[in-house]
Amino acid sequence: MVLIRDVLEADRRATLERLAALSGDFDRIVDASRDSNADDEHDPEGATIAYERSQLDALVQQARVHLTEVEAALARVEDGTHGTCERCGGEIAAARLEARPTARTCVTCPSR
Repeated sequence: MVLIRDVLEADRRATLERLAALSGDFDRIVDASRDSNADDEHDPEGATIAYERSQLDALVQQARVHLTEVEAALARVEDGTHGTCERCGGEIAAARLEARPTARTCVTCPSR
C-alpha cells in the first residue's frame, strides 16, 4: 500500500530536483548573455535570450508554487487534516487525492 506521505515526499524530491535544474539553466542563460552585445531581439534564427529567460523564470516560479503546495500537504498529513476539505470540512474523495495529492478542497467546493 502506497502511503500519501510517500507520494508527497517523492513529489517534493522531484520538484526540488526540477527547481535546481531550471535555476541552473536560468543562471547559465544569464551568465552567457552578460558579456554579450548581440542584438538577439532582431535575430531571425529563433527565440530571443529575453524570451528564453522569461520562459525559464515562469517554469521556476511554477515549480516554487508547486513545492509550496506539496509542503502544505505534508503539513496537513502531519496534523491529521489531509483529506479534509478546507471550505466545508467534508472528506475529499480518495480518487481526487490520488489524482491530486495536494488537493485542499473537495470536488464540489471549488465550483461553488
